Amino acid sequence: MPSETTPQDPADALAVVAALRRLADHLEDAAVEQAMRAGWSWPEVAEALDVTRQAVHKKHAKRLIAAGVTLRRRQ
Repeated sequence: MPSETTPQDPADALAVVAALRRLADHLEDAAVEQAMRAGWSWPEVAEALDVTRQAVHKKHAKRLIAAGVTLRRRQ
């Protein structure tokens, strides 16, 4: 379903998709880190991202620990 904003060349269109995915990942990383530094819980972050707590923890926990973020334990 091409539009005026979709590149005509498939290689260009796919490159745009890849760039948007990288940007979205970067924005998610920053937002999750900001939320966790602000004291959010894994379930709160997961709900905001519309994913499971396990998924968000698996994706971000190691990076956050390496960044020195204090993570909340389940209560």
